[in-house]
Amino acid sequence: MAAKVDTEKCTGCGLCVDVCPTEAITLTNDKAKVDAEKCVDCGQCVEECPNNAISIP
Repeated sequence: MAAKVDTEKCTGCGLCVDVCPTEAITLTNDKAKVDAEKCVDCGQCVEECPNNAISIP
């Protein structure tokens, strides 16, 4: 399953975008958005997020 973003916690800092090895994360309206087709569930975004806004179900 692809990483999920809690938009209530996401501040749009972009750190997850920078660490994603498959470029599956983009910022849309200042919130992270994950492309499920590109996400490989590596967890790098989860580790990088300072707001705990990303999880892998």
